[in-house]
Amino acid sequence: MGNLLYLIAVILIIGWAIGFIGFHAGGLIHILLVIAIIAVILRIIRGGNI
Repeated sequence: MGNLLYLIAVILIIGWAIGFIGFHAGGLIHILLVIAIIAVILRIIRGGNI
């Protein structure tokens, strides 16, 4: 489960970067970034190795 959470966070960060550079999707891109950051923070808090 922890690996899946980390994978989702990485995918969301990559999606945010692509969207930020290539497209202007407005708030959706920033929501993806916030979700990715929350996922990474939860993984760190739970003691997962990154």
